[in-house]
Amino acid sequence: MKELNYDENSKVLNQKDEVISFKCELQENLQKAMKQFVEEHPNWDQYRILQAAIAGFLMQKGFQNRDLTRLYIGNMFSMNFDN
Repeated sequence: MKELNYDENSKVLNQKDEVISFKCELQENLQKAMKQFVEEHPNWDQYRILQAAIAGFLMQKGFQNRDLTRLYIGNMFSMNFDN
């Protein structure tokens, strides 16, 4: 089984973006599902999944921010938005 890459992914991060790293523990079943998804969808990685998930959660909870929306849409549809 391919190990998930924990190095910074330059495809997802814009050079202008600030990056804040954090560690989090995932339940084994969630980690396995994410690993399987990444193996089946090579244009995704764990960074893109987590960014899309967090942005989507915040948007569903009513947090409205243009940059957050751009991040969510960009991750979901592999788009890069330049200001």
